[in-house]
Amino acid sequence: MTASKRIALSEAAALVRDGDTLALGGMTLYRRPTAFVRALLKRHRAAGAPSNLTLLGLTGGFEGDLLVGAGLVSRVRTCYFGLEIFGLAPMFTYRANRDELEIIEETEASLAFGLRAQLAGVGFMPARAWLGTDLPALRPDVKTVLDPYSGEELMAFPAIRPDVTVVHALQADEEGNAVLGGNRAMDEELALAAGTVIVTAEEICPALEKADLAAPLVDYVVHAPRGAAPASCYPRYPLDGVTLLRYTEQAASPEGFAAFLEGWMVDDGR
Repeated sequence: MTASKRIALSEAAALVRDGDTLALGGMTLYRRPTAFVRALLKRHRAAGAPSNLTLLGLTGGFEGDLLVGAGLVSRVRTCYFGLEIFGLAPMFTYRANRDELEIIEETEASLAFGLRAQLAGVGFMPARAWLGTDLPALRPDVKTVLDPYSGEELMAFPAIRPDVTVVHALQADEEGNAVLGGNRAMDEELALAAGTVIVTAEEICPALEKADLAAPLVDYVVHAPRGAAPASCYPRYPLDGVTLLRYTEQAASPEGFAAFLEGWMVDDGR
């Protein structure tokens, strides 16, 4: 039997280092690793680390906005950052409007091809995406190449490698197999491309008959009941609209954000 990969949330948070690219799984307000982010915020309060993080994900939501507001993030790579029907992500909006964040322009295509290049073990992935748009002007690191067979000009999307990827799962076993549910977003690719993969799970099971993430991909497993709240974790629980509305109303300024965060941390993130 494979040795248990189970660790505590505090131990998982200690795996993120200054300057890391931190990828957070989930989709908008569904299955986000919020409990892990809370542990990371507790560590930052106690030790002043980590900092200067690059936040990576298909989308950014509540948990990412907490990291931005608390000053852990200097760079953002995502194709959407917001709270769906609850409006803009207030701290991301506040800091971005004041040039306090470096925003690396991304689309679904650039993220997908960048991760695919990493999975293929090559420096870039060619594609037709972005051709004929103004996006290359915003990303001078995305260059063009000529197809050696057809002579066609293609965009060359550089490989993306997260240092740490954190995915919240419905179920996991202690070996690292995990069930993500129907909406897997880009979690599998973020896990495959990462240096270290942490799975937080609503439930730890003795063994799983099937898995969306297989044990060899996962380095650590953490038991985190209600670990996505106030985002949803269908079918376990719906999103907490009251908390999200309170956040958008209160966190429009650094002072309001600090007051919200203090209460949210004391309330154990629930």
